[in-house]
Amino acid sequence: MAAAEISSNAGVPQDGARPLHVAVVMDGNGRWAKQRGLPRPLGHRAGVEALRRTVSAAPKLGIGWLTVFGFSTENWSRPAAEVAELMALPKRYFESDLARLEREGVRVRVIGRREGLSDELVRLLEDAQARTAHNTVFNLNIAFNYGSQTDIADAARRFAEDVAAGRRQPSEMNEAVFAGLLATADSPPPDLIVRPSGEQRLSNFLLWEAAYAELVFQDVLWPDYGQEHLEAALAEFAARDRRYGAIASDDVLAAG
Repeated sequence: MAAAEISSNAGVPQDGARPLHVAVVMDGNGRWAKQRGLPRPLGHRAGVEALRRTVSAAPKLGIGWLTVFGFSTENWSRPAAEVAELMALPKRYFESDLARLEREGVRVRVIGRREGLSDELVRLLEDAQARTAHNTVFNLNIAFNYGSQTDIADAARRFAEDVAAGRRQPSEMNEAVFAGLLATADSPPPDLIVRPSGEQRLSNFLLWEAAYAELVFQDVLWPDYGQEHLEAALAEFAARDRRYGAIASDDVLAAG
């Protein structure tokens, strides 16, 4: 079923129980292809279709920000042919979807290092951001050539350079200042991080930002992901008791 044909209200949590920002580790493309006796590149291409479905479903479900992990700084160690296929995915996605995203009010941001990417790919990513910069309906962050440890190190280095140049004082550093130096500075912290494929780890994704995120792991490979899986993750999120280090009000009354 095409994403546009899916009901826009089925499975939507009640107000106050839905996340504003959802982050997704798009995992399982290679295993999906292997299970079907297909080459790994076809798994990655099927993963683009899952991304398209998820981007379509997210705003219908009350999500304002979606951050997806597309290519990590560690993925460079994969075979050259697979890296080349992964490098081609943004072009394939934006060539088919950018005009629609622009028209539907989606703001696209690509977070991650530009070093190591081809000039053509950098121009493509910058063009996608520029064309959608004015949009306010929905926010799509694509983490590409991104690693959270690298991002944290880059942020620390930038602050240190500012101190060395006399533009800042060490005493200015606090959690809010540091968060403002990260690639995700323009987005609220994720409320929910979802990882399909059955793996249960963050894999260097949004480590700082995940401090109080709820984590949901799902046994579905990314190319099979769709609105029903996102709805299931939102339902699990709605059942969680988020206390941010405090205790529930009922527990306070009981203790009193």
